[in-house]
Order: sequence, then C-alpha cells, then structure tokens
Amino acid sequence: MSYIQPKEVLNQMIQAGTIKSNLSVKDLLIRGFLAGAILSCATTLAFSAVTQTGLGLIGALVFPVGFVIIILLGLELVTGTFALAPLAVIARRATIGGMLENFFWVIVGHLVGSIVYAALYYVAVTNFGHIHDQPVIKYIIKLAETKTNGYSALGSDGMIAVFVKAVLCNWMVTLGAVMAFTSSSVTGKILAMWLPILIFFAQGFEHAVVNMFVIPAGIMYGAQVSLGDWWVWNQIPVLLGNFAGGVLFTGILLFITHGLSGTATVKHENSKTV
Repeated sequence: MSYIQPKEVLNQMIQAGTIKSNLSVKDLLIRGFLAGAILSCATTLAFSAVTQTGLGLIGALVFPVGFVIIILLGLELVTGTFALAPLAVIARRATIGGMLENFFWVIVGHLVGSIVYAALYYVAVTNFGHIHDQPVIKYIIKLAETKTNGYSALGSDGMIAVFVKAVLCNWMVTLGAVMAFTSSSVTGKILAMWLPILIFFAQGFEHAVVNMFVIPAGIMYGAQVSLGDWWVWNQIPVLLGNFAGGVLFTGILLFITHGLSGTATVKHENSKTV
C-alpha cells in the first residue's frame, strides 16, 4: 500500500526540515526563484478561471497545480518550510541560524521569481502594452489595492484581520506540504496535496508568496499602492501569520501527538549523514 503512517510522516517532516536548513545559498535562491515564478503562474491561471467563469471556486480548483509542481520537483516554498525547519531545530538536526538562512534566501528568490514572472506576464497578455482591457490585469490591480489599502482603511482591526487570515492560510498550506508525505505514489501525493491548498485559496486567506506576485504586479500594472503599504499592511504581517500558522498548528501539534519515537528514529537514521 502507498499510504504512509503518521509517525513515519513526522520522520520525513523532520528529515526534510534538516535537508532544507543545510542547503547552499545558490540552491535556496534557484529553488526559491523557480517556486515563486511557478506559483505566480498558477495564480494567473486561477485568476483567468475566475474572470472567465465568474466563479471563485473554479480558480481554487485549478490553483493547486502550482503547489504540486513545486513539491514534486523538490523546490523551496518558504511557507511550507515554516512547518518543517522548526521541527528539525527542535529535534536538534538543524540550527536556528540554518533555518533563518533558508527563510531569508528563499524569500529573496520568491520575490525575484514573482516579479520576473509579473513582467513577462504583462508583456504576454497585453501584447507589450497594446491591449488595455485585459480582465486578469484589471483583476490583479483591484486585488492588490484590496490586500493593502483595504486593510489600512480599517486601522488596527485591519492588521488583526490580515494576520489571522495568514495564520489560517498557512495552516492549510503546510498541511498540503505534509500530506505529500502520506503517500509513496505520485498520484497519491497529488491528490493529498490538492485538498488543503484548495481550501485556503477558495476562502481568500492570505499567502505570503502569492502576495509577492499579486501586490508588486498590481503596482507594476497601475494599482494605487505604495511600496510601504505593500510591506506594512500585507507582506510583513502575512509572513508572520504564515509562520505562526505553519509552525504552531501543523508542525508543533503534529510533533506533540506523534513526536518522541519519530524524533528518535530520525536522529538514528541521519546520525551518519548529517
């Protein structure tokens, strides 16, 4: 059978966190760049589905294709690592410094990949600026303003709202990353990953890497959003909320309920190679 038991899943989570925390800067940048660009492409696919059908759920059904590609190719998605690397630190298989280095360089890679894709996408769908009524471009502009100015207009309540939406988002996203470990078959991995990602996207929760595309792309396309608004009212609180949701609700709770024997196994298996 291809199903993998939860205790072994925890072993794989810790092992993955260990490997990620020891990658070179070059690999973190390349894998982060590719993941940012691929997730951005999946985002415009989802937005195309929404603007063509008028149904947000259709966009949510197709969006997980980007996440699946990222996981199956072994790329780096910082939001998924938020649940994995801290467990490697807890299990003493990685250092805090290695974990933070992963976060930093992967985020840099995500930003570059997302912005490069945003520029290429604009050229592609507007024929280099000659088509001015492209629906997805208009959708991105409106969404970028909603994700920043919409929260700032609410003051402290807006800051709380964006943080909570980020927590809920990455609770699901990290479950998607973990569900990939529950099957040894490619088909099983795809189906298992698809479900939590659909849940977060369909409900409009806040994902840091998606926003690394949506908001700078919106600014590039003409949204009335400043760089300060992007980071203060979205990117920073969303990164913090994504981290909290991933490490607390997925990483720590699974570690507590499945953890001690799994940790011992990982330490034994990796003692000669890490």
